[in-house]
Amino acid sequence: MTTDVIRSTATISRFTALSRALGLVREILMATTFGTSLVQSAFVVAFTIPNLFRRLFGEGALSAAFIPVFTESLEKESRERAWVLAHRVMTLSGMVLAALCIAGVLLIGWVTGGASLGPTAAATLPLLRIMLPYMFFICMVALAMGVLNSFHHFAVPAATPVILNGIWIGVLLLVCPRLGATASERIYAVAWGVLIAGIIQLAAQLIPLWRHGYRPRPMLPGGDPRVWKVLRLMGPAALGMGVMQLNVVMDRLLAFLVGTYAPAALSFSDRLVHFPLGIFAAALGTVLLPVFSGFAARSDTDAIRRTLNESLRAIAFVMVPASVGLAVLATPIIRLSYAWPGGAFGEASTVMTMRALVFYAPGLLVFSVYKVFVPAFYAMQDTRTPVRVGVWSVLLNFVLNMIFIWTWPEGYKHAGLALATVLSSVVSCGVLAYLIHRKIGSPGWPAVVSAILRTVLAAAVMGGVVAFVHPRLSDGLASMDLAPKLQQLVAVLTTIGIGMVCYLALARLLCRDELATIWRSVRRRPYA
Repeated sequence: MTTDVIRSTATISRFTALSRALGLVREILMATTFGTSLVQSAFVVAFTIPNLFRRLFGEGALSAAFIPVFTESLEKESRERAWVLAHRVMTLSGMVLAALCIAGVLLIGWVTGGASLGPTAAATLPLLRIMLPYMFFICMVALAMGVLNSFHHFAVPAATPVILNGIWIGVLLLVCPRLGATASERIYAVAWGVLIAGIIQLAAQLIPLWRHGYRPRPMLPGGDPRVWKVLRLMGPAALGMGVMQLNVVMDRLLAFLVGTYAPAALSFSDRLVHFPLGIFAAALGTVLLPVFSGFAARSDTDAIRRTLNESLRAIAFVMVPASVGLAVLATPIIRLSYAWPGGAFGEASTVMTMRALVFYAPGLLVFSVYKVFVPAFYAMQDTRTPVRVGVWSVLLNFVLNMIFIWTWPEGYKHAGLALATVLSSVVSCGVLAYLIHRKIGSPGWPAVVSAILRTVLAAAVMGGVVAFVHPRLSDGLASMDLAPKLQQLVAVLTTIGIGMVCYLALARLLCRDELATIWRSVRRRPYA
């Protein structure tokens, strides 16, 4: 079963890699067009709000509460009964989300129409008003994706984010140059593009849903005890996901206190961190929730422990070298990605983004481990434990944020916000590991710790090789008659290739089991 999990993860990872690649292109275009200006920072904060609700009510609390109950209905009742549950949850969710969107749009209209706003609020609130309805569509998309994942249909849900990035890129290339003369005017085209993408993303789910038996059928919850079970589970899950996502919102808002550049710099560095995170760790977390839910429905605790063990070892094998490589090559990667000739992303933006990325990069492993632990609790219909851990994580993150803002020098305060997020996540993962041990027993901690230490050793050697190779390779390419951007591309990609070869060679000596598991998984045919 663990091989099946990794194979399904590979299916999602392939589509996620495409989405992340397009997302990187999108961020390159955003950096070139808007840099780390107030306009870009305002857009980042405005887009964070509907994204918060997506993670909270869509792929977060609602999915965490719905998928285990839906899977249990598929396992113990019938497909027809499971679809009745899905119809009722979809109807109720749609009504609540629509009400929230309408109320939010009206409230923002009232605030912007009757108050004297500062430059930050004046730049942010109109963008939020346009993008807030995106919350409705993307939360319904996430619920539909949860249904499809419960049927072990991962391909279409994984491909859905490609739509957002494709439309976003199209707007930046085709619409923005023809709309207005300033960045403040052009950013509105991007906001409208986000909303249109949400509508198309929802429509894309309908064909696979239809094939699995979905027929549009509004149904009120009535007295269905399964719906109320979902709601009971969702309450703590919403609070748990809410306090964790509050870290993101809090970081973005506090970043404005540091400087108008800070939210944009954090966002650009966060995008680079989420490239490897989304390709493997987020994909693995998506697969694990329905898989763990199936094990929990059959009371197969041994399978949960075994899957946790091999998932954590696979996470370490992939994320530790990615973290080291991202930190060592932070400046050349940022310069290659965002600093294009004639663009708004200059050397100052490069430096500020690099400082944030260096402190975000070590979080790759802990962010990934969190995505393994939490689905295990949710699958066992324990949504309260992540809540308690999440509350303390937010408090710790806030305290660390304020300490770093007060004590760190100018130009590094936003990097302190990144470090605070990583440190609070380390504590959260440690507590979750202890609590899951108490709940189901040891998933084989000696093997997990051994795997992490071996990957750290291999990655450290790789990091030294990369740090030695890149500057010398760059100097050698500088003497050749190549365009500057092509020189950067060749230097970075060649260095990454050398680093990968070095790591894999060491992995054959130090991490044979983890390497063999992943190799067997990617060679076999994945789930649809």
